[in-house]
Amino acid sequence: MRISKSLKKMAEVAVKDLEDARIVSLGSGSAVAAFVKALSEYVKQHKINISVIPSSIQIQLIAERANLNICSYHLIPFIDLAVDGADQIDNQFRMIKGGGGALLKEKVLLSSAKRRIILADESKFTKLLNKPVPIEVHPFARASVEKSLKLMGSMPRLRVREKDYPFITDNGNIILDTDFGEIPNPKELELKIKALPGVMEVGIFTCKIDRVYKVYTSGYVERIDVRS
Repeated sequence: MRISKSLKKMAEVAVKDLEDARIVSLGSGSAVAAFVKALSEYVKQHKINISVIPSSIQIQLIAERANLNICSYHLIPFIDLAVDGADQIDNQFRMIKGGGGALLKEKVLLSSAKRRIILADESKFTKLLNKPVPIEVHPFARASVEKSLKLMGSMPRLRVREKDYPFITDNGNIILDTDFGEIPNPKELELKIKALPGVMEVGIFTCKIDRVYKVYTSGYVERIDVRS
């Protein structure tokens, strides 16, 4: 099954997990984009009042086109349900995120929600995290953070767009995609990187997840309830 159809099927299953949620935060990426479309249809069908808080301009535009009600950031402390994707997720449900550059807002939203759901296709699952870690850095601190990361034994690389223009996040910062190899202790590394002056956020996510939806290439959607 094509990945777009698999994500659509997963979104249609996951949207039934709303329960009594009325404020829903939305991460970024293709899985969340599929969820937004499924949510729009669900809201119309069931005639319920749901407001969303997007983590990025990408998802906000999709939510606007889907005629979803977008609410103010001051309601972040009252999020009932956070829905997000993952670039990589290990066997303890710790994640690497930030491929779209929205890691700072995604982490704020996930950490504020009463319940957290992750949507991911089977290719995102691994025993140990090993993808390069996106690190959002204030432009003023680029050189100093790069030096500190190299001293930690990693290989930071400035994320760029076409014609080598730096990728700039919605918050006005840059991204250093940093290769640490395998990461056996994500929480420890997350805290170590966040302690560097100029680092705004780290794309290692170790917050508690309540449920994961995993879709296979066959189209089968597995629901995984995560025990604390």
